Order: sequence, then structure tokens, then C-alpha cells
Amino acid sequence: MHSTDWLQFALFLGLLALITKPIGLYLTQVLDPQGRTWLDPLIRPFENLTYRLMGVTPGKEHDWKGYTFAMLVFSIVGIVFTYAILRLQHLLPLNPQGLSALSPALAFNTAVSFTTNTNWQSYAGESTMSYFSQMVALTIHNFTSAAVGIGIAAALVRGIARHSATTLGNFWVDLIRTTYYLLLPLSLAFAVFLVSQGVVQNFKPSTTAKLVEPQTGENVTTDTQTIVQGPMASQVAIKMLGTNGGGYTNANAAQPFENPTPLSNFIQMLSIFAIGSGLTWYLGKATGNQAHGWAVWSAMMLLFVAGTVVCWWAESKGNPIHQSLGVLASNGNMEGKEVRFGIFNSSLFAVITTSASCGAVNSMHDSFTALGGLVPLFMIELGEVVVGGVGAGLYGMLVFVILAVFIAGLMVGRTPEYLGKRIQAFEVKMAMLSLLVLTASILGFTAWAIASDWGLAGLNNSGPHGFSEVLYAFSSATGNNGSAFAGLTATPASGDVHYNTTLGLAMLIGRFLMIIPIMAIAGSLVKKKVSPPSAGTFPVSGPTFTLLLIGTVLLIGALNFLPALALGPVVEHFLTLNGSLF
Repeated sequence: MHSTDWLQFALFLGLLALITKPIGLYLTQVLDPQGRTWLDPLIRPFENLTYRLMGVTPGKEHDWKGYTFAMLVFSIVGIVFTYAILRLQHLLPLNPQGLSALSPALAFNTAVSFTTNTNWQSYAGESTMSYFSQMVALTIHNFTSAAVGIGIAAALVRGIARHSATTLGNFWVDLIRTTYYLLLPLSLAFAVFLVSQGVVQNFKPSTTAKLVEPQTGENVTTDTQTIVQGPMASQVAIKMLGTNGGGYTNANAAQPFENPTPLSNFIQMLSIFAIGSGLTWYLGKATGNQAHGWAVWSAMMLLFVAGTVVCWWAESKGNPIHQSLGVLASNGNMEGKEVRFGIFNSSLFAVITTSASCGAVNSMHDSFTALGGLVPLFMIELGEVVVGGVGAGLYGMLVFVILAVFIAGLMVGRTPEYLGKRIQAFEVKMAMLSLLVLTASILGFTAWAIASDWGLAGLNNSGPHGFSEVLYAFSSATGNNGSAFAGLTATPASGDVHYNTTLGLAMLIGRFLMIIPIMAIAGSLVKKKVSPPSAGTFPVSGPTFTLLLIGTVLLIGALNFLPALALGPVVEHFLTLNGSLF
């Protein structure tokens, strides 16, 4: 843990803090249908044309049921649209590799994955997806799924900020404005930057290069290498900004064409947190309590810093089993990591991508030490609220805010209030329902897989690490993260249908069965009157609230998973200390 790494960590946190307000300020303009941005002269005509073509009346707002229904219809259509393309890609254009159609189970898994902003990939992108599928079926979802998440967060914030009302905004307006004014311009600028760093952007077929020295392995000798080409920079830009994470290549951000330089690596990490961080400033601005927005941001950052330090320390310390074989302890655990990134940048990227439900990786989490791998898994199981996915992180954290306020009210013996609105039984029930749905999905599907032949068939490791692989897979799917312990094979010969189907169902549950109760909370809060603060009102800003919020996230968000974590990475840690894998 070198001083230069600490300096980079401080630089990352400092730059993130600096861009939070500007992005939040721009979000307030984008998420206000009447708001004006500097892009209006260019984009407003296309926005109005889109409304006319879709038959949308921008001034007509939805109540929570109408907003939720529109979101669900849009998502279902997106799943069907993507499934059809993936099943027919062998008949569609821009397929210079001559790739065949995906199987029904894999097409279902992939369509659900990208629609829900998960981007779990049970395939190698460069050898499975045509250029048409990458650009039309998948990249479109990178924009729209991110816009949906931001829209849901905005609707919940409006429910908190408004009073004695019934509507939460117009779903179609939020979707279009977020895509046109925020995601497209940022992605265009980011893609140009990535191209300047060496990320490829073309329509060439893969290049076959002759090796100087032939490679031999498992009775096969080859003297050529296939170098992937294609429209890569455009997809990398939105996968990071939209916290989608799906890699154009199987190696994701560890592939030199996706992430060529230290600068591209740093900016990609910063871009994952950028919009989610800005949304906390938007929360403060919209509710008229900027200190509250910063308190939520501080809680996120403290959890993030703690997770990064633990993961970084564990990977720097290395694996005792490796050291017994002659690997120097000072080298740390470099298995599964790019030498050009090293331990710190690998650990930092891993914690960022799992804190933000992005899922992009520049190292293999399966190769982390037991405690190092525990941290990304734990960050997902907190509910993806440590910044979280764009929009999803904020509305997930606001669930914990409501529970924290409720707990504070119980402690002082008064009716809990949040920004002048009473928190009653309905809001608490809906908040707990949204959290219990995630817990039931993760633990239920994990238990089913571990107890089934199809689940065990996909494991490349036995013992506690094999259990961790399955637990991580369903945590990632339910949390709409998309990263994986790479040792799990989600498409073994006997488990193609089982893993792809159950993981797809977990993604649907984690996305939509969490959103519906949250939108019910928004619909309840928007109708309530605002009461002036009194002596018994618990302030939702300052260090006391921040610590209470962190405690609520840790106690409620994580306690359900401690027994499962004890069976996986915790047991594995003690076994490695004893020099044993089993």
C-alpha cells in the first residue's frame, strides 16, 4: 500500500467531489421538463419531434401507477425486441464474423440482462455477438436502461419534494430528456476521448496476426492470434457512464483495446460514479435541503472508502498458499490482474464497479483473495446503494433513509418525519418489501443451485470458493450488477437452460419487484402535507444522521447475508491461513 496509491485515491475522491455539484446542477435542468440547458437550441427540435411521433403530451404527468405501468410496458417491449434480434442475428446485416443465432435460453438471459441494466454476459462478446447485435440490441439498452433508472429516482425525489399532489412526472418525458440531453452528449464526448487513448472504433472484421513464437497448450499448437475489431469505443463510453458494464470483449476493461492506458482506466473509474454522485446533489436541490444531499453522499463515500481499503489491504497482503510456494509477500496477490494496472487499480476498480452496480471489470474477482473477493460481494449485497447504478443507487439509498428516519423516530418516541412528511406504516412496509425481495431472490436461487445437479455442474471450484461463485452470481444478477466470479460457467452442457433462466429471473426480480414498492412509496409521500419542523424532528443532515444511515445500511442491508458469507469467503479465508483450499 504505497504512498503513490494513496495519492491517486485522494485524487479520485477529490475529483469526484468536484464534479458532483456541476453534474447535479445539470441534472436539475434535465429532469425539469421546463428546464433550459445549453443544448436546447440543438436538441429541443428533436425532443419535440420525438414527442409528436410517440403521441406523448409532455405536460400531462402520471401518478405512481401510470408511471410504473409505462416503465413496465417499455421494458417488456425492450426484452422482446432484443430477444428477436439475438435469435435472428445470423440473418441480419453487419455480421462480418458470420456468427450464428443465440440459443433461446441465452437470448432470454441476455435480453433481460441488458433491459434491466445488469449486463450479465454468459458469452464472449467478440465471438458471440455481431456488430448489429452489439450496436442495436445491446447498446440501445445501455442508454434506455440507464435513463429508466434515473427517471425512477427523479420520480421518487418528486414524491418527497412535492406535497398535497398526485403526480410524479411523465415517464416518457424523463426517458427522452435523460437520453437526449445527458447520456448521448456525455457518451459522445467520452467516446472521442477513448478513441484518443487507443480504443478501437470501426467496422472491420477481426484481424488474424501470425505469432512470432507458436503457442502450445493441451495438445493444440497455434501460430496465429485473432485480434478483435469493431465499434468498441461507443459501447465502452455508455457502459461506464450508464453503469451497464457489459464488455464488448470477454475480458472487459482488462482488454487493452477497451482500456489501453492508465489515464483511460482512471477516467473510466471516475465515469462510473459520476452521474450517481451528481444525483445526490440533485436530491438536495429538489428537496430544498442541500445539506441532506451531502449527508447521503457522505454516507455513500464512507462505505466506499472502507470497502476499498479492506479490499486493497487484502490483495496487497497476498495469498499465504502462494507465499508457501515461493511468491514474495511483498508482491501481493497478482493472480488474475493486469500488470499494467497493479494491485491498487485492480482493487479500486473492483470496489467501484460493485458499489455502482456497473459490473465492468479490469481484473478477475474470482482470483482475489478470500477477503478481497468478499468486499465486492458485500458491496452488491448492501443493495447496490454505495453510489449504486445511475438512479438505482439513489432510490435504493432513499429506502434506507426512510428506515433510518423510522428507527430514529422509535428511539425518541415520536412519529417519524422525513423532510416534514410523516413516515407511517405503509412506507415502512413498502421499504422492507423492496429489501426482502432482494434477499429472497439471492438466497433462494443460491440454495436451489447449490442443491441441484445443474448448479454444481457449472462450478470450476469446489468447497467454500465454489459456494462463493454461485452466491456471487445470484447476488450480481439480483443486484443488477453483472460482474461474476469467473470460475462459474453459466452455460455448462447440462446447465445452459437452468443457469441462464434462473439468472434471468433474478435480474427481473431485482429490477422490477424492487421498483414497484418504491414507486408506491413515492405515490404515498407525494400526497402528504408538509409539517413545519419541531423540537422532536430528527435532522436528516450532519454527522449524526450520516452515521445512523450507515448503521441502517449495514444492519438491515447486510445482516441477512452474514450466514451465507460465513459459509463462503469467511471460511475460505481461514482455510487459506492454514494452507488449505478445502
